[in-house]
Order: sequence, then structure tokens, then C-alpha cells
Amino acid sequence: METGKPIYKRVLLKLSGEAISAGQDGILKFEYIEQIVNVIKKCISSGVEFGIIVGAGNIWRGRSGENMDRVKADHMGMIATCINAIALQEAFIRCGIDTVVMTAVEMKAFARPFVRDEAIDLLKSGKVVIFGAGLGIPFVSTDTAAVVRAAEIGADIVLMAKNIDAIYTADPRKDKTATKISCITYKEILARGLAAMDSTATSFAMDNNIPIHVFGLDKCENIYNVIMGAEMGTIVKGE
Repeated sequence: METGKPIYKRVLLKLSGEAISAGQDGILKFEYIEQIVNVIKKCISSGVEFGIIVGAGNIWRGRSGENMDRVKADHMGMIATCINAIALQEAFIRCGIDTVVMTAVEMKAFARPFVRDEAIDLLKSGKVVIFGAGLGIPFVSTDTAAVVRAAEIGADIVLMAKNIDAIYTADPRKDKTATKISCITYKEILARGLAAMDSTATSFAMDNNIPIHVFGLDKCENIYNVIMGAEMGTIVKGE
């Protein structure tokens, strides 16, 4: 139920690469990114602090390099997330929001290296912090990076904005009998093998009691609605 005020103080928003490309041809859809930024600006004006992790499925996924060494392919994916992070940063700055990109792999000409205490200080000062390069290690998805960074910065929740509106019993694009799940535990996701997020992210969130809200980004306003308590998507939590 919407409360008229934010129900979270600090959030970690996970944006998929597909979300910021809006499912269109081309790497980025700048008009859509601007809409996302304006909605986040409205959330910030309500007192919400934003950390953001962005994926890179619009550019490159490590598993796309079928004939490549997996480590090198994942390195390419980390670089791709930084391209998206800088694009988001530029959109925020154009919108008048001071924004910092921090990366797990040093690239000082473009971004600051990730330092936990510095990231928290930036959030407290009202700046948006975008985390690039995942966790800086191969074999780890940006879903996992999202829950780890959420734990590090003390986020109240991980908001996973997807190109599908919730977690379902099966892939609704392939199985017409799939039904939407409004609330589920981490253990149920793992036991049922649901592909809502990777198992490493789910296990870490379970072990560290980090709630996750999965919802669709077909409408940018959904970010604001979720923060205001709207019932949509799927809540993932402990027992």
C-alpha cells in the first residue's frame, strides 16, 4: 500500500543493460535513460539515497564469448558496465544531480576506485553513487555485485528493475501457464531453481538477510511507486 512517503531511506537499484536500452536496437536509449533519471530525482527529493549497479547485457555478457577464455570474456563485461555507468552519470549531471562513478577495477581517468567508507559519505551528502565493473572478479554477475554492494553500503533493500514485471513460476515468455509470485523466500527460489537472479546472489542475500524487490521497468515511474510502497512485482526475503 502506498504511504505517501518513502518506505526506504537508502536503496541499491540494479538496472539491467537491457532496461537502459529499453529493448530497442542500439546500445543505449538516451531518452529512456533521461526518464529514469527524472524519476530517481523525484525519489531523491523525497529524501531517498541512491546507489546504482548497472548491468551490461545491452553491450556484452561474459557468457557471450563462447570461444573465449571465460575470465577474459568477463573482463570485457566489466568494462561494458563502466560504459553504461558513465552514460548514466552524464544523464544525472545534466539533470542537476551530483553523481559519482566508483569502479571495482581502477580506471582513474574515468572514475573513482570503490572505497566503501567514501561511498557511504557520498550517499549521505545526497550524491548518487554508481558502481561499475561489478565486483572486479570474473564468474560473478552484476546481480551478485548488487547484493554485495547493498550489504557494504547498508542499503535497506535491493531494487531489481527488470525487463519482466515480477518473478514467475516459469518463464512467462515461454510458458503460458506461468503465474506471478508476489512474495517468495530465498530458499524457495533456490529449491525451485527459479531464474529470477543467479544462485550466488540469492544465497548471499539469504545469508545476509537483504530484502530484494523485483519489478518491471516498462514504466520508469515504477521505481518511485515501489519506493512509496506500491504493491507490484515480487518481494524476496527470509522466512
